[in-house]
Amino acid sequence: MPKTTSIVMGGVGGQGIVLASKILAQVIQDHQLELKVSEIHGMAQRGGSVLTFVRYGTAVHAPLIEQRQADYLFALEKLEAWRLLPYLRTGGTLVCSTQEIKPMPVIIGQQQYPPQIIPALEALAADGTLGNFLAINALEVACACGQPKAANVALLGVLARTLEFPVDSFLHALAAVVPERFLAANREAFLAGFHAV
Repeated sequence: MPKTTSIVMGGVGGQGIVLASKILAQVIQDHQLELKVSEIHGMAQRGGSVLTFVRYGTAVHAPLIEQRQADYLFALEKLEAWRLLPYLRTGGTLVCSTQEIKPMPVIIGQQQYPPQIIPALEALAADGTLGNFLAINALEVACACGQPKAANVALLGVLARTLEFPVDSFLHALAAVVPERFLAANREAFLAGFHAV
Protein backbone atom coordinates (compact mmCIF):
# COMPACT_ATOMS: atom_id res chain seq x y z
CA MET A 1 0.00 0.00 0.00
CA PRO A 2 1.45 3.44 -0.94
CA LYS A 3 2.65 5.57 1.96
CA THR A 4 0.72 8.77 2.54
CA THR A 5 1.88 11.43 5.00
CA SER A 6 -0.79 13.54 6.66
CA ILE A 7 -0.13 16.92 8.30
CA VAL A 8 -2.66 19.05 10.18
CA MET A 9 -1.68 22.73 10.34
CA GLY A 10 -3.56 25.04 12.68
CA GLY A 11 -3.46 28.47 14.23
CA VAL A 12 -5.38 31.68 14.74
CA GLY A 13 -6.49 33.98 11.94
CA GLY A 14 -3.67 36.27 10.88
CA GLN A 15 -0.83 33.96 11.91
CA GLY A 16 -0.12 32.78 8.38
CA ILE A 17 -1.22 29.14 8.38
CA VAL A 18 -2.29 29.38 4.74
CA LEU A 19 1.09 30.79 3.69
CA ALA A 20 2.93 28.08 5.64
CA SER A 21 0.84 25.41 3.93
CA LYS A 22 1.57 26.97 0.51
CA ILE A 23 5.31 26.85 1.17
CA LEU A 24 5.07 23.23 2.29
CA ALA A 25 2.93 22.38 -0.75
CA GLN A 26 5.57 23.94 -3.01
CA VAL A 27 8.25 21.72 -1.44
CA ILE A 28 6.10 18.63 -1.99
CA GLN A 29 5.30 19.54 -5.59
CA ASP A 30 8.97 20.18 -6.31
CA HIS A 31 9.58 16.54 -5.35
CA GLN A 32 6.90 15.34 -7.79
CA LEU A 33 4.75 13.77 -5.07
CA GLU A 34 0.98 13.66 -5.23
CA LEU A 35 -0.53 16.36 -3.05
CA LYS A 36 -3.94 17.25 -1.64
CA VAL A 37 -4.55 20.40 0.43
CA SER A 38 -7.77 21.43 2.15
CA GLU A 39 -8.29 24.70 4.04
CA ILE A 40 -10.89 25.55 6.69
CA HIS A 41 -10.93 29.22 7.61
CA GLY A 42 -13.86 29.51 10.02
CA MET A 43 -13.98 32.92 11.72
CA ALA A 44 -10.33 33.57 10.92
CA GLN A 45 -10.62 37.34 10.60
CA ARG A 46 -12.15 37.56 14.06
CA GLY A 47 -9.34 35.70 15.76
CA GLY A 48 -10.87 32.31 15.08
CA SER A 49 -9.19 29.09 14.12
CA VAL A 50 -7.60 28.39 10.75
CA LEU A 51 -7.02 24.77 9.81
CA THR A 52 -5.25 23.27 6.81
CA PHE A 53 -4.89 19.60 5.90
CA VAL A 54 -1.86 18.62 3.83
CA ARG A 55 -1.57 15.06 2.51
CA TYR A 56 1.15 13.80 0.20
CA GLY A 57 2.70 10.59 -1.09
CA THR A 58 2.80 8.40 -4.19
CA ALA A 59 -1.01 8.12 -4.25
CA VAL A 60 -3.33 10.40 -2.26
CA HIS A 61 -7.04 9.73 -2.65
CA ALA A 62 -8.66 12.27 -0.31
CA PRO A 63 -7.70 15.68 1.10
CA LEU A 64 -9.32 15.42 4.52
CA ILE A 65 -7.67 13.95 7.61
CA GLU A 66 -9.75 12.10 10.17
CA GLN A 67 -9.09 12.16 13.89
CA ARG A 68 -6.13 10.03 15.04
CA GLN A 69 -4.83 9.86 11.44
CA ALA A 70 -2.35 12.76 11.23
CA ASP A 71 1.34 11.93 11.27
CA TYR A 72 2.20 15.54 12.13
CA LEU A 73 0.44 18.39 13.90
CA PHE A 74 1.81 21.88 13.25
CA ALA A 75 0.30 24.48 15.60
CA LEU A 76 1.18 28.18 15.70
CA GLU A 77 -0.49 28.70 19.09
CA LYS A 78 -0.46 26.39 22.11
CA LEU A 79 -4.23 26.34 22.77
CA GLU A 80 -4.76 25.47 19.10
CA ALA A 81 -2.25 22.63 19.54
CA TRP A 82 -4.29 21.30 22.46
CA ARG A 83 -7.58 21.70 20.59
CA LEU A 84 -6.29 19.94 17.47
CA LEU A 85 -4.51 17.14 19.34
CA PRO A 86 -7.31 14.61 18.61
CA TYR A 87 -6.21 14.64 14.94
CA LEU A 88 -2.74 13.31 15.78
CA ARG A 89 -2.14 9.57 15.73
CA THR A 90 -0.47 7.88 18.69
CA GLY A 91 3.26 8.29 18.21
CA GLY A 92 2.83 11.24 15.85
CA THR A 93 4.93 14.41 15.88
CA LEU A 94 3.70 17.69 17.36
CA VAL A 95 5.47 20.90 16.32
CA CYS A 96 4.12 23.77 18.40
CA SER A 97 4.72 27.43 19.10
CA THR A 98 4.42 28.33 22.76
CA GLN A 99 2.82 31.65 21.79
CA GLU A 100 -0.41 32.49 23.62
CA ILE A 101 -3.26 34.30 21.86
CA LYS A 102 -6.30 34.75 24.05
CA PRO A 103 -9.60 33.89 22.31
CA MET A 104 -12.56 36.25 22.68
CA PRO A 105 -14.27 34.34 25.55
CA VAL A 106 -11.05 34.77 27.57
CA ILE A 107 -10.67 38.43 26.62
CA ILE A 108 -14.20 39.27 27.79
CA GLY A 109 -13.80 37.26 30.99
CA GLN A 110 -16.21 34.39 30.28
CA GLN A 111 -13.48 31.74 30.35
CA GLN A 112 -9.90 31.31 31.50
CA TYR A 113 -6.97 30.46 29.28
CA PRO A 114 -5.79 26.96 30.29
CA PRO A 115 -2.59 27.51 32.31
CA GLN A 116 -0.73 24.20 31.89
CA ILE A 117 -0.88 23.33 28.19
CA ILE A 118 2.85 22.93 27.54
CA PRO A 119 3.46 20.77 30.66
CA ALA A 120 0.48 18.61 29.66
CA LEU A 121 1.91 18.15 26.16
CA GLU A 122 5.33 17.35 27.62
CA ALA A 123 3.68 14.68 29.75
CA LEU A 124 2.10 13.14 26.65
CA ALA A 125 5.52 13.06 25.02
CA ALA A 126 7.03 11.44 28.12
CA ASP A 127 4.44 8.65 28.19
CA GLY A 128 4.80 7.89 24.47
CA THR A 129 1.45 9.25 23.32
CA LEU A 130 3.42 11.77 21.27
CA GLY A 131 6.31 10.28 19.36
CA ASN A 132 8.03 13.65 19.15
CA PHE A 133 7.21 17.04 20.68
CA LEU A 134 9.09 20.12 19.48
CA ALA A 135 8.13 23.50 20.93
CA ILE A 136 9.61 26.98 20.45
CA ASN A 137 8.26 30.49 20.81
CA ALA A 138 8.10 31.09 17.07
CA LEU A 139 7.07 34.72 17.53
CA GLU A 140 10.19 35.48 19.56
CA VAL A 141 12.37 33.76 16.95
CA ALA A 142 10.74 35.77 14.16
CA CYS A 143 11.04 39.05 16.10
CA ALA A 144 14.75 38.39 16.59
CA CYS A 145 14.98 38.18 12.79
CA GLY A 146 13.23 41.52 12.37
CA GLN A 147 9.97 40.15 10.96
CA PRO A 148 7.31 39.29 13.59
CA LYS A 149 4.94 38.09 10.87
CA ALA A 150 7.42 35.35 9.97
CA ALA A 151 6.58 33.28 13.07
CA ASN A 152 4.81 30.83 10.76
CA VAL A 153 7.97 30.39 8.72
CA ALA A 154 10.12 30.03 11.85
CA LEU A 155 7.90 27.18 13.03
CA LEU A 156 7.98 25.70 9.53
CA GLY A 157 11.74 25.51 10.01
CA VAL A 158 11.15 23.30 13.05
CA LEU A 159 8.78 21.08 11.07
CA ALA A 160 11.36 20.84 8.28
CA ARG A 161 13.74 19.14 10.72
CA THR A 162 11.30 16.24 11.02
CA LEU A 163 10.40 15.78 7.34
CA GLU A 164 12.30 13.93 4.62
CA PHE A 165 12.90 16.94 2.37
CA PRO A 166 16.29 18.71 2.28
CA VAL A 167 16.52 22.21 3.69
CA ASP A 168 17.39 23.60 0.25
CA SER A 169 13.95 22.51 -0.96
CA PHE A 170 12.33 24.72 1.66
CA LEU A 171 14.58 27.66 0.80
CA HIS A 172 13.66 27.26 -2.87
CA ALA A 173 9.96 27.13 -1.96
CA LEU A 174 10.30 30.27 0.16
CA ALA A 175 11.76 32.09 -2.83
CA ALA A 176 8.88 30.87 -5.01
CA VAL A 177 6.07 31.79 -2.60
CA VAL A 178 7.16 34.71 -0.39
CA PRO A 179 7.19 38.24 -1.92
CA GLU A 180 10.72 39.46 -2.65
CA ARG A 181 10.61 42.34 -0.14
CA PHE A 182 9.96 39.88 2.72
CA LEU A 183 12.15 37.04 1.50
CA ALA A 184 15.39 37.79 3.37
CA ALA A 185 13.70 38.08 6.78
CA ASN A 186 11.58 34.98 6.14
CA ARG A 187 14.63 33.00 5.07
CA GLU A 188 16.43 34.08 8.26
CA ALA A 189 13.39 33.13 10.37
CA PHE A 190 13.11 29.73 8.70
CA LEU A 191 16.77 28.93 9.33
CA ALA A 192 16.54 30.18 12.92
CA GLY A 193 13.61 27.84 13.52
CA PHE A 194 15.39 24.99 11.75
CA HIS A 195 18.40 25.36 14.06
CA ALA A 196 16.36 26.04 17.22
CA VAL A 197 15.76 22.35 17.97
